[in-house]
Amino acid sequence: MTKTDVLFDSAGITLAGHLYLPGPSHDQPRPAIVVGHPGSGVKEQAAGLYAALLAEKGFVALAFDAAYQGESGGEQRGLEDPAQRVEDLKAAISYLTTRPEVDADRIGALGICASGGYALAAAGSDHRVRAVATVSGVDIARQFRLGADGTQDPAVFQSMLDAAASARTAAAGGAKPDPLTLFPETIEQARALGGAHGAEGFEYYRTPRGQHPRSARFFDWRSIDKMATFDAFAAVPLIGRRPLLMIVGSRAVTVWMSIEAFQKTLGPKEIHWIDGASHVDLYDKEQYVGPAIEKLADHFTQNLGPSAHQPDRP
Repeated sequence: MTKTDVLFDSAGITLAGHLYLPGPSHDQPRPAIVVGHPGSGVKEQAAGLYAALLAEKGFVALAFDAAYQGESGGEQRGLEDPAQRVEDLKAAISYLTTRPEVDADRIGALGICASGGYALAAAGSDHRVRAVATVSGVDIARQFRLGADGTQDPAVFQSMLDAAASARTAAAGGAKPDPLTLFPETIEQARALGGAHGAEGFEYYRTPRGQHPRSARFFDWRSIDKMATFDAFAAVPLIGRRPLLMIVGSRAVTVWMSIEAFQKTLGPKEIHWIDGASHVDLYDKEQYVGPAIEKLADHFTQNLGPSAHQPDRP
């Protein structure tokens, strides 16, 4: 397996990616998978891990940084723009179609965490995606509006919209408003704010377990009002008869979002439970990632094979 640095365009913004190629080389083009990273993540973290492991299974895999984040271009830095994130996935698919190693008729999409929702939206509106899968899939807009477990007081998001509006006004007047900080200073504070899920996110992103210097520690406040009206699951019925696999941990507080998306699906679908895993466990813990990769490899092998054409509509 080899990893190559690549650049490609997404609506005028240059995205940085890592292209993972299986070895040894073959004369025939291979099936390929676009892998999207979690919210605040970068390609060197969970997305890169899954891409590398899928390449070892024989797939071409592309992990990349979203626009405004990581090594990719775009201003303001730290902007989480759901519409752009969907466009980024489509741009990654377009890039794969130009690679001689890739069979352009056998491309799948895998989204982890927030990219799970984005991958569903991209697949619903882009028929080049022949099969789709998610790992700990969420709609980041639902998560901000309703909380990771779906029980957040609506006043919390209303206060965030107030702050976003104030930040826009300040920027219009020439000021540079402080960004939205994603993580507190300590794991104890993270646990107090977000329970076990918050503590696990802190442990992954802010300790040697998974931290990376380019992983986002803040979002631009405009991210909040861009999320306010976004619905990652609205396009799920448009996936039609193309197959969907959703992998979730049995301890994940976010699983209600994957279930909601699953219920909207019209075609072949499966929820696969990883016993004992939390949402974040599926980012990197070998005892959970290993079974997830085996299931993903089976899913994409079956559905991106030489005769894997699926009808696009119900």
